[in-house]
Amino acid sequence: MALPNHPHQAAGAAALSAPSAAPAVALCGLDITFHLEGGSRYQAVTGIDLSVAAGEFVSVVGPTGCGKSTLLNAAAGLLTPSAGTVTIFGQPLSGLNRRAGYLFQADALMPWKTSLDNVKVALEPMGVADAEADRRAREWLARVGLRAFVDRYPHMLSGGQRKRVALAQVLIRDPEILLMDEPFGPLDAQTRQIMGNLLLDLWSRDKKALIFVTHDLEEAIALSDRVVVMSAGPAAGIVADYRVPLPRPRDIAEIRLEKAFHEIHRDIWASLRVEVQKAYAMGDGRELVEGATP
Repeated sequence: MALPNHPHQAAGAAALSAPSAAPAVALCGLDITFHLEGGSRYQAVTGIDLSVAAGEFVSVVGPTGCGKSTLLNAAAGLLTPSAGTVTIFGQPLSGLNRRAGYLFQADALMPWKTSLDNVKVALEPMGVADAEADRRAREWLARVGLRAFVDRYPHMLSGGQRKRVALAQVLIRDPEILLMDEPFGPLDAQTRQIMGNLLLDLWSRDKKALIFVTHDLEEAIALSDRVVVMSAGPAAGIVADYRVPLPRPRDIAEIRLEKAFHEIHRDIWASLRVEVQKAYAMGDGRELVEGATP
């Protein structure tokens, strides 16, 4: 499907030069079909072409059920495509993507472990000595603002604090790619802003490739270098790919007041609204896109 011609449009901008190095993540001609009981099949996504360069922050938005999480799972090596390829820094992905860290929407913390031990556990498969793992975990908890909470258990932490522990748990492994599936979705608006600014601060230090799935269009714009819009499912595809022409560093609360922010928001919502309306028409009355005005 041809992407709309637009000044912010990333894929259609002929003036953009191709990156010299292989992209951190490249999904090429990707189809993913699920086999259901009774022999039927459900085609989740089709014809997906998406490249994310090293150091690039890309958000993916779209209606509920359009396959956003499916793309993340394919990039993580948790799903095998029905067709097409997944390459990581130019190499075909086979099995789990061990160069990626995955932050899920739901907490994955072990309730019987302290914050310190929940972060340390990420280093166990790497064979890091306990004393060194302890040092690194304390350092990462300090980076996410939890220096004084190393001995707290998950039930003793707020939702935002648990997310910080989970973020430290992912980042302590120093992955080259970050995959995030609505990680701040369950949080209140103020905590989401705090977590968004924390993420930007941590990301800006070493600029890992990052694919961020969200239902909040304002969040996607405030954080990202590019915003990719997916169509309504089934057989969802990418219908638009926008560059975000906002300077960095950014403060999420302040950047939303800028005129350029509202202009790019209007343009992306024009594409996204069509797909949201399709989802409604197909009976998905639950779909809401935060930060968007019909």
